[in-house]
Amino acid sequence: MMDFIIDKMPPIIAHFEDIERKISDPDIISDRARYQEFLKKHSELEPGVVLFKRYLKLQDEVVEARQMMSDPEMKEMAKQEVDGLESDMSGIERELQLFLLPKDPDDLRNALIEIRQGTGGDEASLFAYELYRMYVRYAETQGWKVEVLSEALTEMGGMKEVIFFVEGRGVFSQMKFESGTHRVQRVPNTEASGRIHTSAATVAIMPEAEEVDIVLDKKDLRIDTFRASGAGGQHINKTSSAIRITHIPTGVVVECQDERSQFQNKDRAMTMLRTRLYDAQLESQRAEHANMRKVQVGTGDRSEKIRTYNFPQSRVTDHRINFTVHNLPEVLSGKLEPLLQALMAADQAERMKAAI
Repeated sequence: MMDFIIDKMPPIIAHFEDIERKISDPDIISDRARYQEFLKKHSELEPGVVLFKRYLKLQDEVVEARQMMSDPEMKEMAKQEVDGLESDMSGIERELQLFLLPKDPDDLRNALIEIRQGTGGDEASLFAYELYRMYVRYAETQGWKVEVLSEALTEMGGMKEVIFFVEGRGVFSQMKFESGTHRVQRVPNTEASGRIHTSAATVAIMPEAEEVDIVLDKKDLRIDTFRASGAGGQHINKTSSAIRITHIPTGVVVECQDERSQFQNKDRAMTMLRTRLYDAQLESQRAEHANMRKVQVGTGDRSEKIRTYNFPQSRVTDHRINFTVHNLPEVLSGKLEPLLQALMAADQAERMKAAI
């Protein structure tokens, strides 16, 4: 496998160095779209380039340490150094293998997340709120920014739906496997007999689209303003600051009323619309990929039941990889690392198997 890495990395390093020169070129800096494209590619390649250069440095250090082994007085110390260096090289080799796997071009993007109550009435809306709170708390631990675009609350303190952006480096790469139906099993507070109920909520994770991904023609848009409802104070309720945009060719409708100004709401609604349309473009690609090779961690189909949260057993089970943890309160408090890491590891293992 190392021969494969050594063959692949030099062209990548040459491409990386070419990009470094280009992002210093005033002509490219003045072209916003091209400049952003080069910056994105630079950030994608840099980790692998750094790893490979570190690997080559360790190779040289191993050669030097082996030469020291010819000295009887230095032999034992040199052997320990060689063992440590080779262990470090093995770790880097594994990381380089992952780096060279085909990348999801959307991994570094922000994410638009939609959570909706499913079957189960009030229990489903309460569970939808708990999922929203779980993701917000996880985002906080990662230093990500969360911006709620719209929400529909219930009198019971639940959510019929909530739509929000999560902004930060690599958000989509970590969150993309959360799309699907999440199921909860517990005894509702209103259940006198102690019978366990099963309810559900759906989660959709979409990579945030940029202007260069989806070009919107003004003649294809119908833009309406209306007074925002719900929380927000007198300013929001007394002015027509909320925005509804309809994309006439596809019928896709988005609304944003969370911001205090009409301009801010329109800007956010346009981003939402691009993201929805971009996600729709990706659906056919996902379907084709799923038909070619069944992905172990799921196809991204939002009707797929992906996870069960069982309160009586304090158990969370991800059905795609048959992975279970018995710390449900911690998971709902935002400690998602074991689940997300297991999903990403399963995905990496499958892609590595396919690449060999």
